[in-house]
Amino acid sequence: AIGTMSGSGSEAPQPSDAEEIRLQEAEQDWAAAKAFYDNLVSKRPRPPKPQHAITVAVSSRALFDLVEERRIYEEQGVEKYVEYQQNNENVTLKPGPAFYFVKALEHVNARLLELYPDDEERFDIVLMTNNHAQVGVRLINSINHYGLTIERFCMTGGKSPIGYLTAYLTNLYLSADSEKVQEAIEAGIASATMFTANKDVPYSDTQLRVAFDGDAVLFSDESEQIVKEQGLDRFFEHEQLNENKPLAQGPLKGFLEDLGKLQKKFYAKNERLNCPIRTFLVTARSAASSGARVLKTLRSWGLEIDEALFLAGAPKGPILVKIRPHIFFDDQMFHVEGAQKLGTIAAHVPYGVAQKYHKSA
Repeated sequence: AIGTMSGSGSEAPQPSDAEEIRLQEAEQDWAAAKAFYDNLVSKRPRPPKPQHAITVAVSSRALFDLVEERRIYEEQGVEKYVEYQQNNENVTLKPGPAFYFVKALEHVNARLLELYPDDEERFDIVLMTNNHAQVGVRLINSINHYGLTIERFCMTGGKSPIGYLTAYLTNLYLSADSEKVQEAIEAGIASATMFTANKDVPYSDTQLRVAFDGDAVLFSDESEQIVKEQGLDRFFEHEQLNENKPLAQGPLKGFLEDLGKLQKKFYAKNERLNCPIRTFLVTARSAASSGARVLKTLRSWGLEIDEALFLAGAPKGPILVKIRPHIFFDDQMFHVEGAQKLGTIAAHVPYGVAQKYHKSA
């Protein structure tokens, strides 16, 4: 069974006594670490506590283009791969599919720090990789070359990073490895497999733009199951009958919620027109036949989405070219591939009934 997806709005179970003690000890650890670092003077903002931060974990192959290195690993083995990385540690890695998304997150952080210098509610980017520690120098050199602020590294030396994702209270995990993403989704962590766009398009460097599919991404796959099993007419009928019944949450609902929380911080400082975050719903649903339930569900969650595009089955790629999001989340590979062809960085969310049909296809 898939657990509750991480995100600030999910219902948290009541902690047991042992859990309470563990949380208190963790708080004491943070207090001791803070006291130590407060005595050290630095102009760089300290990474926020995971309890306050919106933690985005990215793998090294999502952040950087490691296609050639991956080929060496697969054809010649881990020793040759590590040797190659060490011999090239002063050669800067090129940007990967999550690179511009991470840059945009950091721009939001910079704006938040201007408005709220002491607030820790901002993005914390963690490099979560099963690379070996010896490869770390090249990754650090490349991160510093681009001026990224990624202070937390988790290099697991071939082991699965999923346990660390939970420990870091990860809100979103992006990887180029679909098996790890599937594992993370099953562990209840919002997660997606990153795909590089087939064309270079310019991205906004002043506004984070995030586009979401609806069913099986922001919402559960309940409606998609009806489409697959009973057809479109039955689906339209079902959605109109249930228009006032909110859809259950999907894996990315928590991340949309986190973005909304940060948007409100800008609105509170009269920065709505200059907000560095914009969100989009890009759904294959038809507006008149099945759109009301989606909008009423978002309203019931207290979430605003900046733009909602109901495409009534039309391809998503051309619309995404106009939006130019830093990332687009969808559960269906044909939408991901269509977006990719036209230059959109797309991320596949392996959740819900579409995966069963995709595998058997």
